[in-house]
Amino acid sequence: MPPGPLALYRMATPDHLCPYGQLAEQLLREQGLPFDDHLLSSQADVERFKAAHGVATTPQIFAGRQRIGGYTDLALHLGVKPRQPGGRSYRPVVVVFSTTALVAWAIGGSWEQAMGLALVLLACLKLMDPGAFRRAFRQYDLLSQRPGWYGTLYPYLEFAMGLGILAMRAPAPLGVLAIAMGLEGALSVVKAVYIDKLDLNCACVGGSSRTPLGVVSVLENLAMVVMGLGMVVTR
Repeated sequence: MPPGPLALYRMATPDHLCPYGQLAEQLLREQGLPFDDHLLSSQADVERFKAAHGVATTPQIFAGRQRIGGYTDLALHLGVKPRQPGGRSYRPVVVVFSTTALVAWAIGGSWEQAMGLALVLLACLKLMDPGAFRRAFRQYDLLSQRPGWYGTLYPYLEFAMGLGILAMRAPAPLGVLAIAMGLEGALSVVKAVYIDKLDLNCACVGGSSRTPLGVVSVLENLAMVVMGLGMVVTR
């Protein structure tokens, strides 16, 4: 690797997160290489960057003043076989909910406890890389696009709800919060996918996941609404 601090420039507009940019980010993190992540948040930013550096595409990776190139160039430079974007899968969601359901069954728990376990695990996955979660979440969540604190606070709220359910001390106000978060999340997904026709990844299992945003995301949020209603009615 050439000397100098690493910098990644990649496209991340409200309606498109560059898949090759994501691959470059993931590769740098996997290699344990510190880097500055520069997000080009509009098409105009992308065009200005390409004109300034005389390149035709993004992402671009620099080591100091030396340009390494795009994702494929970076992978070859590091001696790693380049991957292709895609490979989107619902496997992370299936693993989370099937695992928590089996754990709840093994300990003789209820479906509420299974949901509590799922919320705690989902929150932990988000908190493994809070920055990546916030960036992916902001691509489609309506509330996080306005007050920036919501994307930061969301995993902690999710974690608190999960713990409250598992401790059997979930108060009714926590149920109201779950209803509000679930409804807002479902509406955000419906708008992004079915009205705006955006092709995005769901941040529910972490910002670096390749789980498609769509009907499964809506069902997850509606499950939170049902859980919240149960918390309110039984208190």
